[in-house]
Amino acid sequence: MDYTKELDKLRQQIDKIDEQILYLLNERAKLAREVGEVKKKYDLPIYVPSREQKIFERLEKINKRIGEIFPTEFIKPVFREIISACRSTEENLKVAYLGPRATFTHQASIEHFGQAVEHIPVQTIKDVFEEIVKEKADYGVVPVENTIEGIVNYTLDLLVDYPLKITGEVILEISLHLMGINPNKNEIVRVYSHRHALAECRDWLMKNLPDAQLIEVESTAKAAEMAKDDYESAAVASEAAADIYGLHIIERKIDRHTHNYTRFLIIGKDIPPPSGNDKTTFVFSLKNEVGALYKTLEPLYKHGINMTKIESRPSKKEAWDYIFFTDIEGHISEEKVKNALNELQKKSPFFKILGSYPKAH
Repeated sequence: MDYTKELDKLRQQIDKIDEQILYLLNERAKLAREVGEVKKKYDLPIYVPSREQKIFERLEKINKRIGEIFPTEFIKPVFREIISACRSTEENLKVAYLGPRATFTHQASIEHFGQAVEHIPVQTIKDVFEEIVKEKADYGVVPVENTIEGIVNYTLDLLVDYPLKITGEVILEISLHLMGINPNKNEIVRVYSHRHALAECRDWLMKNLPDAQLIEVESTAKAAEMAKDDYESAAVASEAAADIYGLHIIERKIDRHTHNYTRFLIIGKDIPPPSGNDKTTFVFSLKNEVGALYKTLEPLYKHGINMTKIESRPSKKEAWDYIFFTDIEGHISEEKVKNALNELQKKSPFFKILGSYPKAH
């Protein structure tokens, strides 16, 4: 038929382009390896998040300028994996995260670092910090706040206690999907998931799978693992779980919350250089006097610094004593940010920079 010749011709052109892409990927990897050798020679960090952020932003702008046939929203995920794979030719990064595999924290780790790093699941948030301090991991990924559940206070406490820095952030939409090896929803007789996930999706499940047995397991990741061997079952879990266990996503976003986001922090040992679109996080305490909060924060107003968040926590030192976790726009290396925080530190009995890092976008 006529269309077969037409398709064959187009497919041959695609094959040629794929070969060119593959050749260029190898050229890029070769240059990345040379960059790695220079970094090792001068003892420079292998992973520089501000550099990667600039690459994404530059390519997104170019894509829009040349016509945007390839969707701009996929520029970052595609090039994130290219950069991750090329970086692996320089050095194998190790990233600890709150496990197990296929959780939302694992998904956030992949979102930030790509697949071509060693993702290390650990049992607690404290273990993530410990892995870095003991030099078993280069970076860590921990949850810090959710739009529905609020702040993860334990993460904030550990940031104060440990000598580590926030080096980045990931904001992830928390979506629960129905998945299984059988793509036919009508043949599902069992649905596995964690009890919280089942509760979050109960309305959809009752309406669309009223006769299915709902089975509680210890995690959404475990649910996906069980569903991969059972043709009559499905799991309610994250997109990462579908990728890891090779499951079809039968129905997307079946949870009842439409605006459910979690912010994850990337933690490491050093503050990265500025990217041009950064935020700084610090913690401070107050003197016991009238108007102490106003007086302490006054340097931010004086130097034209925009404060985007402030969160109070008990200091655990004495009753009714609080410390304040604060986000501001700008990088600690900027003159006005540095001057404002130097003045603020003089007014505060306790002050600590927790990180200066590229904003999630």
